[in-house]
Amino acid sequence: MKRKWFGILVVVLSLSVMLMGCNSEESAEETSLLDTVKDRDLLIAGVNGELPGFSYLDSEGNYSGFDADFARAIAAAVLGDADKVEYRPLSSKERFTAVQTGEVDVLTRNTTWTLTRDTSVGLNFAPVTFYDGQGIIVPKDSGITSIKDLEGTRIAVESGTTTELNLADQMRKHGINYEAVVFDSQDAAVAAYESGSADAYTTDKSGLVARKAIMKDPSAHVILDDTLSKEPLAPAVIGGDDKWFDVVKWVVNATIQAEELGITSENVDEFKDSSDPVIQRLLGTDGDLGSQLGLSDDFGYQVIKQVGNYGEIFERNLGPDTKFGLERGLNGLYTEGGLMYSPPLR
Repeated sequence: MKRKWFGILVVVLSLSVMLMGCNSEESAEETSLLDTVKDRDLLIAGVNGELPGFSYLDSEGNYSGFDADFARAIAAAVLGDADKVEYRPLSSKERFTAVQTGEVDVLTRNTTWTLTRDTSVGLNFAPVTFYDGQGIIVPKDSGITSIKDLEGTRIAVESGTTTELNLADQMRKHGINYEAVVFDSQDAAVAAYESGSADAYTTDKSGLVARKAIMKDPSAHVILDDTLSKEPLAPAVIGGDDKWFDVVKWVVNATIQAEELGITSENVDEFKDSSDPVIQRLLGTDGDLGSQLGLSDDFGYQVIKQVGNYGEIFERNLGPDTKFGLERGLNGLYTEGGLMYSPPLR
């Protein structure tokens, strides 16, 4: 008799677990940020706001830059309008809480993809949009030519960043004594360096290039050749929302795929009659890839037409024809020796 009741109890518990699983899945579906963004008819993106070339608030109150453009690409895919973005400038300390609490839908803010942020911080990272490395800038007349010359110096760095941790790692590795002068914002750190309150400033090399370009006398500063770390920068969303995560991932991939195919914002309409099934799927003229993501099937077309492919976004904001003059390097397509590669859209 006892065995009979035990068997019944096991069946009841099993059904309860199954129902709980179903409810969890339904809840995740119901609470996806994709639906929230659609209902709001507006994407809220967390950005740096202080980093020229990536996301920067100009004198007319508009945000522009590489990271800002990827937010526009997501808005074009989800809402059909790249301009439906509200940017929230966030400090390094504020950025993760803003994602966790739902203050922002996506973080497109020069943020390094790390294991800890992927796990204990609870973020999910989309494909890398910029491969970077940490560097150090010093006054040209300082006599400092490498990291080994930094003994006894004061180095300005933004708090709560991998930059601060990498600096400590490298100095310990080389046995160099230094003083970290820590600030809550990049503006404050750069201001301290330019005023002479710090002997050097460290952040990602792309950030150093951007900052150097707008210093009072850019020619008075030099970026050391040393690279302190790997810094794969990627958009991030809150963990546990696969539906929204998939959207952000495939919007980034669509920009890379478009460049691989030679499709730009200028010529995309010429490809709408293409008989190439790869192009048809990307532009939504055939297949239902968009529907599978919860988007319009022409989401790829909207991204390319309104914002451009990956190469256009890079060149417009950071490339050789801008004041930053960055070469593609690791951020080139894999077909040209870089690391940019899109999984198949099929």
